[in-house]
Amino acid sequence: MPKAADRFAETLEILKRAWTEDRFAYEGRFYSFHNVHLVPKPYQKPFPELRIAVNSPDTFAAVGELGYPIFVAVRIGTLSELAPNIEAYRAAYSAAGHPGTGKVFLRLPLYIADSYQRAHGEGEESIMHFYRWLGGQLQASATAAGARAIEQRAERGQRLQSLTYEQALRDKVVLGTPRQATDRLCALRDELGLDGILAEINCGSLIPHGNVMHALRLLCHEVMPAFH
Repeated sequence: MPKAADRFAETLEILKRAWTEDRFAYEGRFYSFHNVHLVPKPYQKPFPELRIAVNSPDTFAAVGELGYPIFVAVRIGTLSELAPNIEAYRAAYSAAGHPGTGKVFLRLPLYIADSYQRAHGEGEESIMHFYRWLGGQLQASATAAGARAIEQRAERGQRLQSLTYEQALRDKVVLGTPRQATDRLCALRDELGLDGILAEINCGSLIPHGNVMHALRLLCHEVMPAFH
């Protein structure tokens, strides 16, 4: 864990060079490459838009300073906690002199059905399975050698494992009819200044395939048009 940030920085540099140079060599602390030729090159020039996932408060400002778009989520925290972190990202982005305001994309569990009662019932087992699994992973990682903020990770893991369904619906998930989902997503877009939303329709992977496909059809036909 203490080396994660430096490994990430090297990986990012390697990706950019592989995409933009015909052949390249790289000698770093963690990775070494010689006479690498990547084909095919990206269609987008110089390379596809890079979006970096951020979680801890310090990474919002750090990535803003670098000038990259970001993915945000509510795996551990809550939707209400995102606004100040996004403000810190955009302040650092602007202070570093990057053009625009910095793009923010929200990834969150979303489930839609024909009625709120159906969405509520069909989503519960899968959503709660995911957050309890995640809580267990956090607790386990807190004991790993070199883990940062051990006590905080353990506490967050315990909190996720004791999370109630109603707390998840209030703080982490968008669920309901197409109209209810549209209203909530529009509110989040306006509150946080979002540039895009990534919907996890089967968070936890336990919702039956037919129900997932129906939710996807509702999303595409009745929710997405509000965002075009």
